[in-house]
Amino acid sequence: MILNTNIKFCKKKGCYSMKVGFIGLGIMGKPMCANLLKKGYDVVVNTLNVETIKEMEALGAKGAATAKEVGEQVDVLITMVPNSPQVDEVLFGENGAAEGLKKGATVIDMSSINPVESQRFAKQLAEQGVEFMDAPVSGGEPGAIAGTISVMVGGKQETFDKFYDLLKAMAGSVVRVGDVGAGNVTKLSNQIIVAVNIAAVSEAFVLAKNANVDPALVFEAIKGGLAGSNVMNAKAPMMLDRNFNPGFRIDLHIKDLQNALDAAHSLHTAVPFCAQVMEMMQAVKNDGFGDRDHSKLLHYFEKMNNTTLDK
Repeated sequence: MILNTNIKFCKKKGCYSMKVGFIGLGIMGKPMCANLLKKGYDVVVNTLNVETIKEMEALGAKGAATAKEVGEQVDVLITMVPNSPQVDEVLFGENGAAEGLKKGATVIDMSSINPVESQRFAKQLAEQGVEFMDAPVSGGEPGAIAGTISVMVGGKQETFDKFYDLLKAMAGSVVRVGDVGAGNVTKLSNQIIVAVNIAAVSEAFVLAKNANVDPALVFEAIKGGLAGSNVMNAKAPMMLDRNFNPGFRIDLHIKDLQNALDAAHSLHTAVPFCAQVMEMMQAVKNDGFGDRDHSKLLHYFEKMNNTTLDK
């Protein structure tokens, strides 16, 4: 196996000249990749949607027909796909990236998955001399577009230091939280907190509505106090405008909460709020809104109380 020697130091400390692979160009991945291209990175891309590959090529990326083809050309591979099975397929499936990656390359999986799976992928890649970090993100599509997402990284300190600038090119915050798997533990913790916050805001607004108090005024009155949060500031206006276009879909939040439940149960940890809000989201999905933004959790409380927040 050939040692990867393509990464070179620039005169500026922490600056690298590297070839970057990016696989998974969905709601989050496409703008994240676009930000790398804007910063001048040399990027090779692959995704299921051929038209999206063409869009990225128009921005300066090089398209590849398979994940293996991407792996053959890059020093570091970023994956941004829905869940563990898709990461497994991209890396180890037929024509997977692992077939093409050189010894000394690194995989940075930015998908939100079960941390146990992250550790399994790291172990498999280590057998062929490839490093691995899990680096899930928070901030939704607006943050991905603006380059202000938060990245939670699990991996070796030296690997984190090596690719900090690359990750920072897509993000407002990049923090190493521990070894491989810690990134996704942090992301799952984030997703529990976000889901419970959305549920609490929904419940409170429905109470205000049924008490003939304007939920919009309630929001204005409390957003600067202790109840205020980034979650409420982002999702309350969507609820009040009944704009449920997805920044982060109910389906994906259900996936994250399932991973949180699985991880918690494997650690013999009780997570009752997570379980309860998971059932609420499942009910919303069953009513046909799985493709809507997770602020559509409001529907659960509206339906239960036979009301809406319509102006």
